[in-house]
Amino acid sequence: MPMIMPIRDLRNTSNISELAHQKQEPIFITKNGYSDLVVMSAELYERFAEINRVDQAIEEAEREVNEGARPVSAKEARKRLDKKYII
Repeated sequence: MPMIMPIRDLRNTSNISELAHQKQEPIFITKNGYSDLVVMSAELYERFAEINRVDQAIEEAEREVNEGARPVSAKEARKRLDKKYII
């Protein structure tokens, strides 16, 4: 079940931080009854970012194959992806 909190609860940042780290799921913040913000721990954000990065790479690879590129093994693709995104 998603966590939903009104924006006025943002005053208690320590509590929200503790919840975000404890639950490891996004906390949806509402304003006037409508979704306004999403708060999450840095660890959860990094996991989401990694999933998004892999999804984008898969989409790019599928597009390249559809345009005639030669497919590569998953091992080689991951190796190239890791090299491409080293920060």
